[in-house]
Order: sequence, then structure tokens, then C-alpha cells
Amino acid sequence: MKCMSLRCMRKNQRGVIKAIRANGEMGRRLRDMGLVPGAPLSIKGRAPLYDPVALRIMGFTLTLRNNEADHIEMEVED
Repeated sequence: MKCMSLRCMRKNQRGVIKAIRANGEMGRRLRDMGLVPGAPLSIKGRAPLYDPVALRIMGFTLTLRNNEADHIEMEVED
């Protein structure tokens, strides 16, 4: 398993959330959206300029800005 930021993941790549590195309001908001350690997700696509990123988690599609995705550490298979 390899660790990387959610922002660095490619389209159709799958992984498991290892940690949320954001504190305060942003950290709480990310966790409220279901982005919690241990949750599996996959990257569904990116906008033409690579921001935002669309991901699939717990049966729904969620979009995050890259500055939010930077705070999510992922474990992915090589």
C-alpha cells in the first residue's frame, strides 16, 4: 500500500482514507460529509483544469476542491 494525498490520485483509482489532516471547521465539515478514516472511495473524474475532483464514497458522488483534497491522506494500491 502506498500513501498519498487525495489530490494526487488519478481517475478510476481506488483507495481507503488513512487520515484527515484538517483541523477546526474544515476538518469537521469533511468528516460530516462521510470522509472518515477507513472509508473506501474511488476517483470518478476531474474538471478540465483538475479542480474540483469528483469522488464516489458510501454510495454517493461528492466533489471537493483541491485545497480540501490536500488534507485527506489516502492508502492506495500501486
